[in-house]
Amino acid sequence: MEARTLNNVSAMPAPTWHWLHMNDATVEVPEGLDAASDFAIDVAEGTAGAFDAAMAAAQEAWDAEHEGYEYQRNYTDEQAEKLGGTSLSAYQQGVDEVEASKDLARMFDMGMGGDATAYLREVAGTARVIEAKRGEHASASVRIAGLDGHANVAALDIVAAADSELDVCITVDSPTPGTGLTGSTIRVFAGDNAKVTITRVQTLDDSWIDLDDMGLFLGNQADVQINQTVLGAGKTYTGLAGDLRGTAANANVVTRYLGHGDQKIDFNYTLRHHGRKTTCDLYANGVLAGTSTKTLRGTIDLIRGAKGAEGKETDNVLLVDEGVHNKTVPTILCNEDDVMGNHGATIGHIRKEQMFYMASRGLSQKQAEAMFVSASLEDAYIEAPNDATREAVVRLGNKLVDGFGELVEDNEEELA
Repeated sequence: MEARTLNNVSAMPAPTWHWLHMNDATVEVPEGLDAASDFAIDVAEGTAGAFDAAMAAAQEAWDAEHEGYEYQRNYTDEQAEKLGGTSLSAYQQGVDEVEASKDLARMFDMGMGGDATAYLREVAGTARVIEAKRGEHASASVRIAGLDGHANVAALDIVAAADSELDVCITVDSPTPGTGLTGSTIRVFAGDNAKVTITRVQTLDDSWIDLDDMGLFLGNQADVQINQTVLGAGKTYTGLAGDLRGTAANANVVTRYLGHGDQKIDFNYTLRHHGRKTTCDLYANGVLAGTSTKTLRGTIDLIRGAKGAEGKETDNVLLVDEGVHNKTVPTILCNEDDVMGNHGATIGHIRKEQMFYMASRGLSQKQAEAMFVSASLEDAYIEAPNDATREAVVRLGNKLVDGFGELVEDNEEELA
């Protein structure tokens, strides 16, 4: 395949000042990568077309529940004429156009945006389905491995019917040396009263690029938990968008990340509250060491009509070295009253007194850095959902920290 440039990747819905260079990302896909969709799932494939069928049923139910519904635009033509034209942003005008269509499929977004999603779908081909039927409790494990000289992408449709529970664990690793690209493009449908948990752990060597693209749809009282752990890859791009459509729907996104060497890490989250009394929590916690760079865009969008909705977002980052770069943009967009939005970021350096204390105990700057990296890896090992993921964490850990495997084994023996 030829080299390819993916533009406007993981773009903020409402851009900030362009000179901050944070509004979106550009992904350079190297030339010479062959397309592949070679990954393993430990359950039988679900019903073909299940996601589209679920969305069609949701549309029918929404239309019946909102018969006669008319979206209240941000302005009227009469107001615009009196004011000599509109002063709305391009984003506000776009929201009005899409919301007025009342088309749920059109409102459904993927986190990385059109260009990146199209590329990932092109490489992956037909999506495979992981499904939980009504009232069922199901689980699945997915393993994506880096293939030398390939772009290896998994396209998944994850569908949880009403009153079901579905747990999916995704491990992205490079067990054999090489260079290339890995990725996943995932559509998630959580029906009424459904509970979905998706855990994605990425432990690639730094010779790889990883693209993580996800979109969520939540019905009435649906509960979706997304756990993302980013430990490796030279360049990582993560995008997630969610439509909290149903009444009292809840979405929690927990991100843990470790930056080391000269890694580049890019996150983008957009959660849109349409339903009444919907709630969300975007929580990120990470460590940046070496000369690594991290960008996080988090947007909570409180759409007109989402009365009683609450959203919260937090990014906590520890900067170990002076050479790291961190950019965090927590954003609240609001077009409704009787809602609540909270956002913030905590960014801290290792204080000189702390470094002096560690030096007085015989630790060099490099050893101190390794200690913080090791702590992040140990946490990922402890929180790993299965043995395959733990093995992947140990494999990467042994490359980054001398004797990491022995360290976790010793800790396990002490706990036993």
